[in-house]
Amino acid sequence: MFQSFDEIANPAAGTKHIALLRVELKQRKLKGFLVPRSDEHQSEYVPASAERLLWLTGFSGSAGLAIVLEAKAALFIDGRYTLQARDQVDTKTIEPLQTPETKPSGWLKKHVKKGDRIGYDPMLHTVDAIGRLEKALESKGASLVALETNPLDQVWKDQPDPPLAAVSPHSITFAGVPAARKIKALQKTLKDADCDAAILTLPESIAWMLNIRGHDVPHTPLPLSFAILTATGKPQLFIAPEKIGDNVRGVITEVAEIRAQSELKAALQALGKRKARVRIDPNSAARWFSDVLAEAGANIQSAADPCLLPKALKNKTEIAGARTAHARDGVAVCRFLAWLDEQAPSGKIDEIKAAQKLEALRAESGELKDLSFDTISGAGPNGAIVHYRVNRASNRKLKRGELYLVDSGAQYLDGTTDITRTLAIGKPTKEMKRHFTLVLKGHIAIATARFPKGTRGQDLDPLARAPLWQAGLDFDHGTGHGVGSYLSVHEGPQRISRLGGAELEPGMICSNEPGFYREGKYGIRIENLVLVTPAAKISGGERPMMGFETLTLAPIDRQLIEPELLSEAERAWLNAYHARVRAAIGPSLDEPEAAWLEAVTTELS
Repeated sequence: MFQSFDEIANPAAGTKHIALLRVELKQRKLKGFLVPRSDEHQSEYVPASAERLLWLTGFSGSAGLAIVLEAKAALFIDGRYTLQARDQVDTKTIEPLQTPETKPSGWLKKHVKKGDRIGYDPMLHTVDAIGRLEKALESKGASLVALETNPLDQVWKDQPDPPLAAVSPHSITFAGVPAARKIKALQKTLKDADCDAAILTLPESIAWMLNIRGHDVPHTPLPLSFAILTATGKPQLFIAPEKIGDNVRGVITEVAEIRAQSELKAALQALGKRKARVRIDPNSAARWFSDVLAEAGANIQSAADPCLLPKALKNKTEIAGARTAHARDGVAVCRFLAWLDEQAPSGKIDEIKAAQKLEALRAESGELKDLSFDTISGAGPNGAIVHYRVNRASNRKLKRGELYLVDSGAQYLDGTTDITRTLAIGKPTKEMKRHFTLVLKGHIAIATARFPKGTRGQDLDPLARAPLWQAGLDFDHGTGHGVGSYLSVHEGPQRISRLGGAELEPGMICSNEPGFYREGKYGIRIENLVLVTPAAKISGGERPMMGFETLTLAPIDRQLIEPELLSEAERAWLNAYHARVRAAIGPSLDEPEAAWLEAVTTELS
């Protein structure tokens, strides 16, 4: 199994750990300390050794920030984690606060006093994040203090060691473009920007550029490392030597220099000494990098990681791989849904059994390398917790009259998948059907959208919400995130959300996942992955328009649809989608499964 179901949150332990941290802060003459849910790479995907926020607070979500002061502590989370945070932390010790309604900068400004020194680990916060907090504290006469050693690490006595998983080559069969060609194109980008070097801090950027993969973090094939990409010559890869075996050493040294991570600071200082123009991404690079470069005399240029956009624009091989991966994944998901339809009404299936079955069916393909995240398997009220992670204590049976939400994905060498289906166990209520259909209308609006060059994700986001808004409803997460190619299931710069400022371009893969959540009762989400298609002429139109190709192939529960709420065009889309699913998946199913698929994808009149 690629996932466990052990409980990892412990509110009581969190309270004890905050007390230990406060003792250490007092010894260092600090009035507070910032604890983000990130590692040195500012990544959503962190190894056990970097799970500092979890250890301190009990909160296990993938994004958040704790601020611990002498007498107060707060945990800042977004709308995805409101319910989860409330359940996982001791709210008498640490107050969960939702962003952006309450911003860390505003909270700090309210609670600090003149002369207060608030510590932070400069390797765990981005340039931009620290800049915002510094401005807030300056107005109160307080200050942020970059620390050489992390006080939390001093009191975390059983902190795991950093991972040393072996790096592996990612074959050109799946990558599509040789590393040397990628590096050459990136170097041209630097030269065009009159830049001498770029600091790469995101492991997914380095993995993509060098056509390598790793196993340092759960569910995402990342080799934790840093790199310096220079405008000429070979890039420098800074990585633990133990990770580089003979199977990959030659592949890397052909295009890059391998250096120990202990040499990174000296390499940055060398750039500064020659007054190099160095590009650094303020949204993803740790503050430590800008501090070292600035002190050494480098000319820092703030700009996006140069790998982000080309990595997001999938090449022909990656697009073909994505289609193959989704067809393979669709077979496993359809087999799972057929099994669930037969077994769930018995009352014997619980959230863990369902997640285990789905993983086992994916593994039967022989191509499964990992899950792309822990399966969200939420029955009844658990489905209303957006990023719910089932454990043995929270495990719930699938009951008649309730909804079951399953959000899951897989990592294959040829692609990364992510799909959510919401299913009625037994007969759904009229309210459930109405809410489901409103979510479906938003999903179809994104799937069928046509849009011109220059359209951003934030321009399309309202399309998914409009049917819910008309009913006075909404959801507190983005409509879609970018997805990598055997890399991160959450990839930038593209996303469909209120904050999605990047322009959508052909070759990008995004999720399409509007939802609705009724706290204490049920959650609804319908998610497919979509590929941005090249602009094409529309009959009678004047401008070519881009659109989306839906990659995910699995039926949408017709039991939950109120046909009269759908327009003729929406029904046509659903019928055509289900016809695609039947044609693509049906031949790979056994006879009973194929008959089931035929039945659940019949045309909606």
